Parts: sequence; structure tokens; C-alpha cells
Amino acid sequence: MNEIEQLERKIESLRPQELARFRAWFLEFDARVWDAQIEADAKAGKLDGLIAQAIEDYKAGRARDL
Repeated sequence: MNEIEQLERKIESLRPQELARFRAWFLEFDARVWDAQIEADAKAGKLDGLIAQAIEDYKAGRARDL
């Protein structure tokens, strides 16, 4: 059994209260990882094309209020 399968089994065995606590922790953890990746991508210039396209679309009137 690999590590992921071990984790899956462990998570499946959690009591509801433990599962809720794990879920809250994991959501926070996942958000931190996502934020760090976006920040790294932005610093590396990986988002520059998307930003330029968004600005171009806005200036050309191809944007709308959310």
C-alpha cells in the first residue's frame, strides 16, 4: 500500500469531529499552497501575458462588472 492509500484509509477512519477538524486544516493548508504558487508564478512573470490580455480586453470594452 502506498502512502496516499495509507492516508486515505486513515482519513476514512476518522470520527466525524476529527474529520471536520482535518477538513478545516486541509482547506487552510491548500489555500496557503495555492497562494504561494500564484505569488511565485507572478514573480517569475508567468502571469504577465494573462494580465496584459485582461488589460487589453478592459480597454477595448470587452469587460463587464461582476
